[in-house]
This record gives sequence, structure tokens and C-alpha cells, in this order.
Amino acid sequence: MYTIKKEFHFSASHQLKQMPDWHPCARLHGHNYVVVIELQSETLDQYGFVRDYLELKAFKDYIDDKLDHRHLNEVLGDECTTAERLARHLYDWACERWPEVSAVAVSETPKTWAEYRP
Repeated sequence: MYTIKKEFHFSASHQLKQMPDWHPCARLHGHNYVVVIELQSETLDQYGFVRDYLELKAFKDYIDDKLDHRHLNEVLGDECTTAERLARHLYDWACERWPEVSAVAVSETPKTWAEYRP
């Protein structure tokens, strides 16, 4: 199995309103997010790629246009904008375009990661 990954960055705010009032994530706050998309294939295309990295510009464009410097609760229409749910949202968006997508991981802090992998 061949695997490729590409990393993307954006900044956004969110609020986890489902959390108790005392929890810091219940308050409005923001993160400098890191997103890693992973694609896998048992075969390579005619150029020797799983998928040309240039094709993933559409993923970057989506992140830049829809998520960067936005309030994720408004963008996703959800009060529960956890990293786990963001990973699933980005996986679903990417999987519609590239069948080789195997996972999306999201980091909110340098020490925390959430991944969606069906």
C-alpha cells in the first residue's frame, strides 16, 4: 500500500457550548489548527503518484476560503465543533473528490490530535 500525506494550517475560533460552564472550552477561544490529509492506494498512476499533490490545492482552497479566520460554530452549523468532528467534516469533503483519501487528522495544539479514519 502506498501512502501520501500533506499538511495544511489555518486559524479559527470555536466554542464547545455542550461543555459545563466551568470547562475552558465552553468559552469562546481559538486555535492555530494543523490538518493532515492521508491518501492510500495499492497502485500508482501513470506518473508514479498515489495522487499528484497539486490536485490537493482544492483542499487548501476549501480550508482557506471556508475555515481560516472564521468561527467554526457558524461555518459548520454545529455547537459541538470538536477536533474529532472537524476531522470527519474534512474527510467527507475530501473523500467526495478523491477516492484514495484514507484519513484526516486535526491538531488544535502541538500536543493534541484527533483523526477520522473509516
